Amino acid sequence: MKYVIGIAFVGILAALALAGVFMMRDGRDGQPRSGKMMRALALRVALSVLLFAFILFSYWAGWIHPTGIPLGK
Repeated sequence: MKYVIGIAFVGILAALALAGVFMMRDGRDGQPRSGKMMRALALRVALSVLLFAFILFSYWAGWIHPTGIPLGK
């Protein structure tokens, strides 16, 4: 479970970095802007929503359990 969440976070960060690269490169030298940055940001949002839904489903299915924060010990 930890590996799935870790891979999802790496994918989200990679999509964000890719959007930054496309933002810096697009529109230079008189070239028209492409939609690559917007697609990379849409991919990041989609991965974030899927990760959230997967965590909710994992909790519902009993695969993960909340540990809580110990109070007053």
